[in-house]
Amino acid sequence: MESDPVPLEKTEQHLICLFSVLPPFSDVTNEVDVTVFPGDQKQLFDHLSFSGGKRIFVGGAVTGGDRMLWQRNFWIAIILIIEVFGASLYTIQAKPHRILLDTDVDTDDFFALLYLLKLNRSEFELEAVTINPNAWTDAGHAVNQLYDILYMMGRDDIAVGVGGEGGILEDGTILPNVGGYLPIIEQGMTTAGGCRYRQAIPVGLGGRLDIDTNYGIRKAFLPQGSRKYSPLRQPTAQQVMIDKISAGPITVFVIGAHTNVAIFLMNNPHLKKNIEHIYVMGGGVRSKNPTGCCPKNASTSCQQRQCGDRGNLFTDYNSNPYAEFNIFGDPFAAHQVFHSGIPVTLVPLDATNTIMITEKFFEAFEESQGTYEAQYCFQSLKMARDTWFDNQFYTSYFMWDSFTSGVAVSIMRNSHKNNGENEFAEMEYMNITVVTSNKPYGISDGSNPLFDGLKVPKFNLKKGGVHSGHVQTGLRDPFCFVENGKGKCKDGYTEEVTGPDAVRVLVATRAKPNQDVSSKLDREFFISFLDVLNRPEHAGRFNLTTEFPYYREVLYKPDFKNKKLGKPVVFDMDMSAGDFMALFYLLKVPVEVLNLKAILVSPTGWANAATIDIIYDLLHMMGRDDIPVGLGDVFAMNQSDKVFPPVGDCKYVKAIPHGSGGFLDSDTLYGLARDLPRSPRRYTAENSKKSGAPRDTDHPELRQPLALEVWTSVLKTLDPGSKVTILTNGPLTNLAKIITETNTASRIEKVYIVGGHISRCSHDKGNLFTVPSNKYAEFNMFLDPFSAKTVLESGLNITLIPLGTQRNVSLFAETLGRLKLTRKTPEAQFVKRLLFRLYTLQQTHHRYGHMDTFLGEILGAIFLTGDHPNLKPTLQEMPIKVIAEGVESRDGQILIDKRQGKSVKILNNVDPMAYYDLFANRLGDKKQSAVLGSYDEQRIMWNTPPNQT
Repeated sequence: MESDPVPLEKTEQHLICLFSVLPPFSDVTNEVDVTVFPGDQKQLFDHLSFSGGKRIFVGGAVTGGDRMLWQRNFWIAIILIIEVFGASLYTIQAKPHRILLDTDVDTDDFFALLYLLKLNRSEFELEAVTINPNAWTDAGHAVNQLYDILYMMGRDDIAVGVGGEGGILEDGTILPNVGGYLPIIEQGMTTAGGCRYRQAIPVGLGGRLDIDTNYGIRKAFLPQGSRKYSPLRQPTAQQVMIDKISAGPITVFVIGAHTNVAIFLMNNPHLKKNIEHIYVMGGGVRSKNPTGCCPKNASTSCQQRQCGDRGNLFTDYNSNPYAEFNIFGDPFAAHQVFHSGIPVTLVPLDATNTIMITEKFFEAFEESQGTYEAQYCFQSLKMARDTWFDNQFYTSYFMWDSFTSGVAVSIMRNSHKNNGENEFAEMEYMNITVVTSNKPYGISDGSNPLFDGLKVPKFNLKKGGVHSGHVQTGLRDPFCFVENGKGKCKDGYTEEVTGPDAVRVLVATRAKPNQDVSSKLDREFFISFLDVLNRPEHAGRFNLTTEFPYYREVLYKPDFKNKKLGKPVVFDMDMSAGDFMALFYLLKVPVEVLNLKAILVSPTGWANAATIDIIYDLLHMMGRDDIPVGLGDVFAMNQSDKVFPPVGDCKYVKAIPHGSGGFLDSDTLYGLARDLPRSPRRYTAENSKKSGAPRDTDHPELRQPLALEVWTSVLKTLDPGSKVTILTNGPLTNLAKIITETNTASRIEKVYIVGGHISRCSHDKGNLFTVPSNKYAEFNMFLDPFSAKTVLESGLNITLIPLGTQRNVSLFAETLGRLKLTRKTPEAQFVKRLLFRLYTLQQTHHRYGHMDTFLGEILGAIFLTGDHPNLKPTLQEMPIKVIAEGVESRDGQILIDKRQGKSVKILNNVDPMAYYDLFANRLGDKKQSAVLGSYDEQRIMWNTPPNQT
């Protein structure tokens, strides 16, 4: 925002006022007596012209003590003149520095974001934020957290871009709107793909689950505005970049992987000229990792881990000790950014390793929470500390991205100075490059999609060049290991080099110490960070609890004491859109018929683990806060890493698209999740030593229970001799674990499995549309084939509801038509909106062609109640087995095998019309209906005194 210019007449008044500090002389004339003071002083005044055409002249004959007094006051006036007049000129001419922030929305990223938002907007104007979705967060959760932060800060004007459905052709042609879900070398024509680099990031606790939810603080603290993700309406990352960069000179901050920025530069070379500078947090040039070091007095049993490494891949240092997470997220993209010709300033581990979160800083931060943004940052930092996996938090957690923002704006503020002078970091120019492949160059070993199998390398890269070597394929790539030594892979290393591949980059080498040596804060930036976050200017307006005058948390738990409850059921779901509609149905079945005891979540399917919060919100809406929800394993069977289980492979889950029609939509319930009322229950990272954590957090009672824990607690509530019926609507990860890790399979009455495909002929194909080599598998079986094999071979009483039967009841028009005629309960209205959105998207964009798959997933919930003869179900027993061999083109396929197969019941058919009627009528039943219809209704409640609701 350009500030209003100061009129020249006003500047003249300031100067006349300043000269009043000079003693009066009777012989001051309209001419300058050049013998009184040096010519440079006269020259200064000769250049001070004003709107009235006058000049200020000072002169006259001055002698003795008057001369000394006059000269002293003269210099005071000169200093004040320069300050005031210079400031006026700056105000007249200068425009604020326009900034675009590209981020992966990790915890330290929103520290940086909030720091930027608090700066003087006449100096620094943050205009846009683009999300890098292939690192520490998942797109749907990240974009809505950003919207909520900006709403709290009163900055709904800032554009937010995420995702996109564009692709890259085999010849290297980059289509518009590539979403950045995958590293450039993996990007094809869809958003489904592998996790070559991303598998270095933990998926569950301490990883993406905790970042997506901000340890559970996000839903408890941030207010919810009107902006939210909406399918096909959400601005993409590339759209936002093009809009903002084409508007004029701008500075880009990159504090995540470089995919978005590299795609922009490669596809829009004509707009490079508008990017004045790129500031990067990432890499390690001469750094020596201080974490994982043994103390000087340690016993001989202490084993050093990352100590002294260039990089910080704490999950991968045995194979790659050189890379840092942001650069490793997409090394080829980072190479494109560094070699773009745009000036780059790098804030690497070299500098950030010298500004670790100290205990004294933590204590000072705890005492400096004068704004909502400071509170949000501190609470997040505290949970990061309290849930840290060892006792080395204060030597392992650094001010990565916030420090980068501070260094960057300080350099920009002092842009008239040379060599990147700033308040917070020592700087040095270095010649570096980003390593994208490993020597020897020019080999073809199947690891490098840019060269392998191509006559012409992608993007016309040079054969035998720096990009043509072995590219690290994963955490345990055999190429990278050295026997009894550190790993040799350097993918993502910001290495000092000479020669034609070197780029001259300004590099921060060390955080500057606090100039106040008496302060307990030992870094200059610590002072700035706490000061800026706590300034009243541009402060957050409110949080969730203070936005409303009568905010209160209420848990709705029904009283079933006088009712005879029906058969106990546990619902195991992977949180697809169809699963949520099935859950609505189960909650509407009279409790005298079906007693829903618990929900188990399989985050190995269509949604990420943090989406568990939508289940809590739906239960709150329906008045069922009594139903426990257990979180299952985040990896399919045999997919977690044997050395460090929080990370692992994505061999099967890579079949789910990251963008439209995939995780982005499932994690937001196609943009409708935020219309549900907000439950007091939510995922939290709270934990306890009793549950295996290193320490107790402040509220261990709020810990998220695990699936097996909930299962065990359900069994304890059953009457003697009672058994449980299980309905599974996703991968069979949880059920397989119940079978293999507990001695409770005998307590299972029946299992209804929604999934699998029994092909009747070569044209009867499955629904695995992202894996063309596998024609006959169905998603739920493919996503965890080894668990499916375990369950189907268990001897349990299983009824399979296969894909073919689901397809017979997957007509949108019929379902919507029936819902239109039913009573308008809140749940019926919500389901109708969701179905209509799925149907509209299917008709609008090819990425949504599979939406009817989710419609068929409701069938299991309707069939298991068993009290609807109008369905006219036909069942058949068959000996079947599922293929689980580790072969992508076959895994998950079901075969009829009379010799080795296990006999299960197959639901072959139901009456479609009866099915549609049952579904609509049940949702329209006023019994067991919603107690709180929507978030809008909840807002009204929070704005109304309790005695008036």
